[in-house]
Amino acid sequence: MPIRPPSLDDRRFDDLVDDLIARIPAHTPEWTNPRLGDPGRTLIELFAWLGDALLYRANLIPERQRLVFLQLLGMGLKPALPARGIVGLAFAQEKELGAHILAPFGRIKATPAFETLAEITVLPISGEAYVKRRLPSAELARRSDLLHGLVRIHQLSAAPKAYTTTQVYADGRAAAEGVDVFGQSADRALWIALLAPPAGNPEDQPATNEAVKSAIGGGDSGLPALLSVGVVPAIKPLQPFEQTSAPSPVPVWWEITTRGQSDVDTDYLRLTVEPGTDTSAGLTRAGTLRLRLPDERHLWAPSNDVGINPRAGVGDAPPRLDDAERAARLIAWLRLRPQPGANVEHLALTWLTLNAAEIDQRQTITAQVLGSATGAADQSYALPLGSVDAATLAIQVEEPGRGYQDWQRVDDLAAISADPNVAREARAFELDAEAGRLRFGDGLRGRVPEAGMRVRLASGRFGGGRAGNLPPQSLAKLEARRIDGQPAPAIKVLQPLALSGGEDAETLDLAERRIPALLRHRDRAVTEEDFRRLSFETPAVDVGRVDVLPRFKPSDRRFNMPGVVSVMALPAVQFGSTPHPRPDRPFIERVHAHLSARTPLATELYVIGCDYVPLGLSVAVTLRDGFARDQVLLDIKQALTRFLWPLAPGGLDQAGWALGRAVRSRELEVEVSRVAGVDELRGLALFGQRDPAQGDTTWQRLPVIAADGAQMLTLQPWQLPELLAVVAVEGPNAPADLRALPNPYADPTAIAVPVVPEVC
Repeated sequence: MPIRPPSLDDRRFDDLVDDLIARIPAHTPEWTNPRLGDPGRTLIELFAWLGDALLYRANLIPERQRLVFLQLLGMGLKPALPARGIVGLAFAQEKELGAHILAPFGRIKATPAFETLAEITVLPISGEAYVKRRLPSAELARRSDLLHGLVRIHQLSAAPKAYTTTQVYADGRAAAEGVDVFGQSADRALWIALLAPPAGNPEDQPATNEAVKSAIGGGDSGLPALLSVGVVPAIKPLQPFEQTSAPSPVPVWWEITTRGQSDVDTDYLRLTVEPGTDTSAGLTRAGTLRLRLPDERHLWAPSNDVGINPRAGVGDAPPRLDDAERAARLIAWLRLRPQPGANVEHLALTWLTLNAAEIDQRQTITAQVLGSATGAADQSYALPLGSVDAATLAIQVEEPGRGYQDWQRVDDLAAISADPNVAREARAFELDAEAGRLRFGDGLRGRVPEAGMRVRLASGRFGGGRAGNLPPQSLAKLEARRIDGQPAPAIKVLQPLALSGGEDAETLDLAERRIPALLRHRDRAVTEEDFRRLSFETPAVDVGRVDVLPRFKPSDRRFNMPGVVSVMALPAVQFGSTPHPRPDRPFIERVHAHLSARTPLATELYVIGCDYVPLGLSVAVTLRDGFARDQVLLDIKQALTRFLWPLAPGGLDQAGWALGRAVRSRELEVEVSRVAGVDELRGLALFGQRDPAQGDTTWQRLPVIAADGAQMLTLQPWQLPELLAVVAVEGPNAPADLRALPNPYADPTAIAVPVVPEVC
């Protein structure tokens, strides 16, 4: 029998009316007809309505007790998490030719509010990324005569390596699937053209270029500018059981072009990353870094005019720009390449931009008085907003003759110190981050702010929620101040990628559901249920499924390994939105980080994705009269896909197909028979791929395991089926292969050829 909080009084409005009417003969026997509409009956209903409201409030006492219990457990509601992302910045007015260093926490005009996270140097340049794309073999053979001519013209001593200058991330657009800037290039390098803004008149372009060089080189200040570069690596789903340790930084060099021994020779200066500014962890995750630029005297780019520079784009020189307008604005080339000797052949990037900034969905509030102290114990003050970032919160309290003094946040005032003298004098407060509320001590556990003294919010950052997960091109303008306090020029925001990571604050219902789990695992992962529940509580990710494999070591595919726990986690996706849910590296890393902090020291923890086994099906049915053929066949495919789906509503229990459970043809036949419009199932066949691990995806029919033709796809305890192909037909037999059926209306003796229509 479930435990339910009791109602202190279960009477409602109708019950109270009936009780009052039943008392009429005992108190007023002369009132013999208390009918509806009678003034006395109206008074009875009024008092019944008031009584019902009082009973409702009385029955809220169990609800209050649950809230008090949450407080006693120290289970505050989890605050909202902010959406984050990388954006590019550019001056709104192209005539702006100065370098401006912006202070952190500039405000981006949007709903909800966003702010920059660090100091940024906005330079009057734009960047365009290029690679020297290798020509395919067929094109090389077709242009062999041209290549021989180029060898003679350029007097090359070695075989030519033909390439075409190809722009990546054109017009500031990101490549969702990523671009392998090393693997696709002839020189394993990414080239970024540093371009000055266009001048009003073409003859003024050289003067504009010199002004831009002076700005980015530091001018007469003697302080070189810092170039902010934003990098978003292409993150692909992990392979089954791939190790998810922290990725090693990519060993690369950043270089900028400078004049060589002559006007046609290009040399390179290596740029250093400013210490403490690389949030990309060495190009392994989305982040920014700041490069220290050389003096303007060393900035130079070779001419792209082959009449002036016959070796333009040849050898180790930058790629040749054939666009005269861009070539006229070229200041220098920035090159990203692997370190010499480093075995780096591939680097997939989704986006790269200059003048980059990291932003998140919070707003900063500073220097705001929260109230005056009363001198009483356990004083409480509300912050301006909820969902505060506890790490950025600074609270100050006035003290007589000393002004504002900093007070420290503690998790529990009762656990400040075992020394009562230290606990009594501690300048400390507790924080409810979700509600945005402070609580001070009682004189024994934390000092009490003196009466009349003001409590001030020195600084704090507030915000978060799913509303911040904005699509691309949602942000447009940045309002910021320079580090000297002056307003910065108008700055526009370039946002080709969606913002992600925002989560709403926890609701009371969700927090109450965590009470039994917290009492069982106490925020420690010991049992299988502990690992499962804690995985679902991982912040900033949507976990759709968790399976715990105790004593299973993924790299060896072995069970009974003492001290090893493997957790298979899949992201939450809607049914049919993707072929099958696969976790990427950030998903796995976040779940692993959340669990590892709560795992016993001697436990060897692995967080893995799923090992999917490809499966194909062919089905033959006869249809009932009155049902549309195409709709019934589509419903059959949907039913089979739903039945084998790894998340809800898949599987026999509608919680996802069970891990390691074999797929049996007889169970699939039952699902097909349940589809409306199916009169008779005439055949069903299971297919597997020959050797997908080696790239052989040829479908072959699985062997029969019984005399009646039954089939079964056997799975290991760590595997799930992945339905990749379904062929459903109306007919007497299931197709013997999974190739698409021919179009019955096509002419087998002719080949379709498009004809260009005539235009008058």
